[in-house]
Parts: sequence; C-alpha cells; structure tokens
Amino acid sequence: MNVLLVEDENRIAEFVAQGFSAAGHSVAHAGDGAQALEQLAGGGYDIMILDLMLPVKDGVEVLRHVRAGGHTMPVLILSAKVELEDRLKGFELGADDYVPKPFYIEELIARAQLLVARRGGATEASLQAGGIKLDRLKREVSWRDGSVVLSSREYRLLELLMRSPGHLFSRQQILQQVWDINFDPQTNVVDVCIQRMKRKIEAADGAHGVLIESVRGVGYRLKVQLADG
Repeated sequence: MNVLLVEDENRIAEFVAQGFSAAGHSVAHAGDGAQALEQLAGGGYDIMILDLMLPVKDGVEVLRHVRAGGHTMPVLILSAKVELEDRLKGFELGADDYVPKPFYIEELIARAQLLVARRGGATEASLQAGGIKLDRLKREVSWRDGSVVLSSREYRLLELLMRSPGHLFSRQQILQQVWDINFDPQTNVVDVCIQRMKRKIEAADGAHGVLIESVRGVGYRLKVQLADG
C-alpha cells in the first residue's frame, strides 16, 4: 500500500511509519492539514490515515475537502477523540474506519489492509440493476447516460443494495455491514449517506428519478422494477 499519514505528533508518526514500512508498505507523512491536501493533489495513494486534531487545517476540514473533491480512496481516522459522537461525525463526513488512540500498530495495519482490499477486490466484475451499473474492478458507477463519483462508504452501501435488489435492509443491518457498528447508536448516519448518494445519482441523470426506495420507519432497498426508457 501507498499510505498518506496525516499526523502532527512526530513520535506517533514515526511509530506508525516504521510499523507500516516493516510490513512492506510505503508511507508519506504530512504534519498538518494544509500539507496533507498538497500531497494528496499529487495522487498515487491507496489510503489516508488521518488525525483529527491538526494545525493549520484540522482533520474534519481535510476530510470534507477530500470527499467534496470526489476522492474515493479509503480514509481511516486515527484520533484521541474517542467519544461515540466524534466517531459518528467522522463516518457522516465520509470516513471508512475510526481507530482511537492509544492503539496497537498491528490492528491499525490490519484495518488499513482490509479497507484497501475491499476497495479493490470482488468476485464479480460488475453488478447491474435496471439502468445502473457498478464496475467492481474499476470502482466506477454509471446511471443511465451519466457517471457517478461515490465515496468509499457510499460505494459499499450501493454495492450492498445492488447485491440483493428488492431486499429491504434495516438501518441496523446497513450499519453492521457498511459501518461495522453492531448496535443501534441512534444516529442518522445511514440516512445522511443515502441522501448524499441520491443527490449524486440525480445529478448524473435526474430525469429518470432515484432508484433507492425508503420504507418509512424500516430501512432502504433498491427498486426491482426500473424503467429503461
């Protein structure tokens, strides 16, 4: 993996970089948010490991910029902010995983490897339902005559729905399979992600409506019958 590590504490940065290097991965380090965005512009990274409490631009601002810019690479937050509210905020902004400090380097590496593997690997090359196509090799989504750029979390959510068209997934099931949260934290993170994904699909070709159906008080499903004309 090519890792972009965004961490202002040099001791922690050196510890993480040594651990990933020993595991055979390449690590580039940014000491503040502004530097991270400059390095990100150069491309070539498989994953970003992001601290939240950063100088110049904090981690939240960096994450917003990353997702607003259409970057779909996984973002793993590594932070001393351990409250549930902080974790959920990170997920709502488009983070793919959240590891609290202090941490085990072995676990951090394993989580990063899993995120990158999920991003690149799949048994079926593509999924299709009506007018939407999900290319699992190129990680591209097309809807009717338009293309859709999704974050890693949005991509995983759409992939989940497309694997079982017509199946009604509860919010708890989606939290478990997309966010790896095994309890109900009374959050609207699923609804926020769904609405963000709908807006992107509509922007690609809004004339044909939205293919994701909400069942009030229950959850979401991908419509089985979609007009092709």
